Amino acid sequence: MCKLTVIYHSLYGHTKLQAEAVLRGAQRVEGVQAEIMTAEEAAGRLNDLDAADAIIFGCPTYMGSMSAGMKTFLEAASKKWFSAAWKDKIAGAFTNSMSFSGDKLNTLLGLVINAMQHGMIYVGLGMMPSANKPGQMNAVTGPGPEAQNRVGSFIGPMAASFQVNPPDAPGTGDIETAEAYGQRVAEITLRFVRGRKLKA
Repeated sequence: MCKLTVIYHSLYGHTKLQAEAVLRGAQRVEGVQAEIMTAEEAAGRLNDLDAADAIIFGCPTYMGSMSAGMKTFLEAASKKWFSAAWKDKIAGAFTNSMSFSGDKLNTLLGLVINAMQHGMIYVGLGMMPSANKPGQMNAVTGPGPEAQNRVGSFIGPMAASFQVNPPDAPGTGDIETAEAYGQRVAEITLRFVRGRKLKA
């Protein structure tokens, strides 16, 4: 059994839906115990996170960068840097913004760099653009909201909610992308933990 924790910050509910999808994907993997907590909850449970084998971080992109709530958590978690408490844990990240781009890459890079600071092992998305609707890549309008990885990200799930309130946004493709990512990170974590035990 290995343990995976999804930590997210969300103000309007879009990123919460994405986080819950990541959790569902992780829960599909037998042998993985997955839980979810807000960034605020996680800041008060830093010692509990030491027991996690994987942590997936998620937050909205505001003004081209990660949300203040996630940044506050990351700064609180810097206490763990001094003891390398999160070294060799598996890591992942996801984000949501109002538009197709919104400079979401900058948010994910910030979350990746945070993971690298802790010595974590980061897992990318591992999914082709418009994975379930490849034919839509041949249209000038591009993939629709039902397409998985419609933004064409490789570093982690990127959702686009525009000015649509949840639960109507993010679109089904973005939610399915998050679920697939949660499952991917959970499967890799399980293999990593089992391999480490074999070597012990």
